[in-house]
Amino acid sequence: MADGSGRRRGRGGGGAARRAERSAVSFETAKFIERNIPNFEILNDEALEIIEMNAETVLEEIGVNFLANPGALARWKEAGADVQGERVHIPRGLARELIKTAPSSFTQHARNPERSVEIGGKNLVLAPVYGPPFVRDVEGGRRYATIEDFRKFVKLGYMSKWLHHSGGTVCEPTDVAVNKRHLDMLQAHMILSDKPYMGSVTEPSRARDSVEMSEILFGKQFVSEKTVMTSLININSPMTFDDVMMGAMEVYAEANQACIVSPFIVGGAMAPVSVAGTLTQVMAEVLAGIAYNQLVRPGAPVIMGAFVTSIDMNSGAPTFGTPEAAHITYGAGQIARRLGLPYRSSGGFTGAKLPDAQAAYETANSLNMGLLSGVNFMLHSCGWLEGGLVSSFEKFVMDADQLGALHHIAKGIEMDTNAQAMDALREVGPGGHFLGCEHTQANFKRAFWKSDLLDYKPFETWSDEGARDTQELARVRVETLLNTYQQPAIDPAISEELDAYVARKKEAEPDSFI
Repeated sequence: MADGSGRRRGRGGGGAARRAERSAVSFETAKFIERNIPNFEILNDEALEIIEMNAETVLEEIGVNFLANPGALARWKEAGADVQGERVHIPRGLARELIKTAPSSFTQHARNPERSVEIGGKNLVLAPVYGPPFVRDVEGGRRYATIEDFRKFVKLGYMSKWLHHSGGTVCEPTDVAVNKRHLDMLQAHMILSDKPYMGSVTEPSRARDSVEMSEILFGKQFVSEKTVMTSLININSPMTFDDVMMGAMEVYAEANQACIVSPFIVGGAMAPVSVAGTLTQVMAEVLAGIAYNQLVRPGAPVIMGAFVTSIDMNSGAPTFGTPEAAHITYGAGQIARRLGLPYRSSGGFTGAKLPDAQAAYETANSLNMGLLSGVNFMLHSCGWLEGGLVSSFEKFVMDADQLGALHHIAKGIEMDTNAQAMDALREVGPGGHFLGCEHTQANFKRAFWKSDLLDYKPFETWSDEGARDTQELARVRVETLLNTYQQPAIDPAISEELDAYVARKKEAEPDSFI
């Protein structure tokens, strides 16, 4: 990160920046997870080969749509695809060949180099909820999100030890014009946190704004050489790529910034009801999307995504934490590894309306399947409620606390001399206890993961303290974190330049809420 930080000091404001750095409080963030446990593999080689063969058949015989994007059609035709109107038929093997240039892992740089993340391999990077138009808290209930809500979530993400990434649209600030809110959201991630962040994808020009703002933050040269953003590019399942998402992906790929190419599938509505059929569609869609990404710029960083839920056949509502979703998530992880691509899936999913028992069951199922399926980038890891319609402040900190358990599970079982504890077993012997032995005294501070939220007090103490349930404990923690938040230091010259950029962009066109 030396190039970017050197450029910032050279522009003036260095003394003020250094004074800010000395006085700022830096909150501990755990390093991204490096798994020391095996992935759970649900499909055998024969099943995987059938899915791969069927996916290639879909691409060749059925094809995929690239809507309102003549440039994409021209690229595909030049690459050897059979283009019929807006339908692209991709010959067997072509997409597999094109994606070979995509890296198997890459670094996303944060403005604080200590918080940069490695996406791919055995690593797991955790990012918060993305996209809900509503928020919920104990005091205000369910309501449309505002930019102030958004900034609070960014602060909570920055303060959360087990969360590695600031995310993107942690909620949709509906009080800011649609054509301008991306500017405020990006600025919040850049100023209020120093963790990695995501760029805007709702229009290609907004993706360009994201690149230009990142050039202000990191330095133009640094951004031209390094990846500083990840962006979510959803496929309109089944098998349709629209010009808005593809246009944004083109901007990011050309700038060497990372894209998550991800189907958005509700099983039974946007994909077959069977697990094997859905995995076939997922593979066909990601092959086509990632191949196109590499046509734009070979070697651009890209992540294979799989966002899949099932559907309640009575109500039509999506369901979460279900066995079928787990089967698809495990299977898609195997496909990603066979393709040599980083993998995005899972999260703290629930259809619950409140952060209640349903939310806890479904979220726990979803988080654990993400860990075991080999996910490398987990979007929606905390704060998700009501099928993704709501970002919940209380659930954000409840989930963020449980992400610590994932870190500890992923470490696996230590087997060094200290972990074998033979000295403790000899010291205590039959019938004794280990509380006072030398091994316990040397290891108790780090021996067990400890929740910063959940209540383990005796009943009498819990009762005397108000018999608080988990939602109330979470409300108090949200309040505590926001009250103790301190903004990470940033060069004043950069902050001023971002202010000027946002103001200039906002003044250049009238507000639009469409």
